[in-house]
Amino acid sequence: MTAAAPVMRVVAMGARTSPPRSLWTDAWLRLRRNRMAVVGIGTVIVVAVIAVLAPLVAPYSMNDQYHEKVYYGPVWDTGDWAFILGTDAVGRDELSRLIWGARISLIVGFVPVMIRLILGGLIGITSGYLGGRVDNILMRIADVFYAIPDILFAIIMSAAFRDTWFGQQMGGLLLLFSSLALFGWEGLARLVRGQVLSLKEKEFVEAARALGATPTRIMWRHIVPNTLAPVIVSLAFGIPSAIIGEAGLSFIGLGVRPPTASWGNMLQDGLSSIYSQPTLIAAPAACIAVILLAFTFLGDGLRDALDPRMKQ
Repeated sequence: MTAAAPVMRVVAMGARTSPPRSLWTDAWLRLRRNRMAVVGIGTVIVVAVIAVLAPLVAPYSMNDQYHEKVYYGPVWDTGDWAFILGTDAVGRDELSRLIWGARISLIVGFVPVMIRLILGGLIGITSGYLGGRVDNILMRIADVFYAIPDILFAIIMSAAFRDTWFGQQMGGLLLLFSSLALFGWEGLARLVRGQVLSLKEKEFVEAARALGATPTRIMWRHIVPNTLAPVIVSLAFGIPSAIIGEAGLSFIGLGVRPPTASWGNMLQDGLSSIYSQPTLIAAPAACIAVILLAFTFLGDGLRDALDPRMKQ
């Protein structure tokens, strides 16, 4: 009995000296155990790699036309592997346009969300930390933006500026980024503001303030890192909403300007042949559905992984 005691003491001391895992390490371990989140991450990575390597992966260029193959059927109808998913109304390869269109859909998914992050994050941090009149003014501005339907504003802005110099830049992408990013930041601003209001009264912030840290240093060194978990989850759910927004605008002819391929305007192009060649509308619709589900699974996994109450 006495001989086993020192061994148990050494084991206990060893257990105490093992370094504790950080929140991010715990979150990564929990995320890896979530099978649907792993599937979502894998799908997003595969689509991103295909989009980046589109010149190498796509069988043809985005706008190569084969007039002798107009409305050519998919391989399971024709047996011709040269056009696996067939061709559209002007003889462009459907599979190649899907691969090139992945670039546009992912860019439109990420860029407006990053703009929302910058705008909403700055407003939320400033409003929550300064409080008082500044907080009241900024939140009333956010209320005004929140009251306007974002998709309606995007339609109005796209229709009004589509034929201007601004609307023609980058194939209409600049106008699309602006119309999708000018609204939607107010929810993120409120989320960040709530986090800042709870964090600025914590003991570590009070200690930093007592040691003479400037407000800017306190915000960026102590408060901002502790608001990242809910912000990351919000971004994961915001990306699919931007993708579906682009698809909707392109479907009604107010998104990316032809002949640039995006999954949204491919839906519009395939609508006229929905009965004669349904592949032209089913293929981009399936791509949109897959990427939306992937980001949804990823967002759910991140929400569970970054919740400290889920720690086991």
